[in-house]
Amino acid sequence: MSENQQQQFALQRIYLRDASFEAPNLPDTFRKAWKPEIKLDLGSVVKTLEEGQFEVTLKATVTAKLEDETAFLVELEQCGLFIARNIPEQQMGPVLGIMCPNMLFPYLRENVDSLVIKGGFPALMLAPVNFEALYHKKMQEVQQAQQQQGDAEAEQTH
Repeated sequence: MSENQQQQFALQRIYLRDASFEAPNLPDTFRKAWKPEIKLDLGSVVKTLEEGQFEVTLKATVTAKLEDETAFLVELEQCGLFIARNIPEQQMGPVLGIMCPNMLFPYLRENVDSLVIKGGFPALMLAPVNFEALYHKKMQEVQQAQQQQGDAEAEQTH
C-alpha cells in the first residue's frame, strides 16, 4: 500500500450544534418528591461533506416526567467532523455508525448533565449506550424493509 492509500481515521473537531432546555412546570416541580421517569431518545445522522470527510451528529431528546407532568426536556445535537479515508466499504458503516457515536457520546452526556444542573435539577448522568447493538438493529430493520419491498414488487409482477 502506498502512503496515500493508507487507512486514515481521525476526529477533527467536536462541537455542539443545538441545545435546548425546557422546564415548563417550574417552580411547582421543585415542590414534589423527585422520583422522575427519564426517557432517552437517541439517534445518529451521517453526512458526507467531501471525499473522506464526514459529519456525524448524535441527536438526543431527554424527557423527565414527574407525576405525568414534564419536569424538564433537553434536546441536543452533538456533532463531530471525522476523516475516514481508504477504509474498505464494508467497514465504513461500523466506523461511522459505531465508532464515531462512541466518541461523541461522552460529550453529549456531559452537555445534557450540565443543562440539567443549570436548570436547578439533580445531576443526570446518562447510562452508557451500546452503539454497536443500535447499529446492528438498524441494519436489520433496513434489510427487512428492503426484503418486504422486494416481496411486494414480486407480487405486483405476478
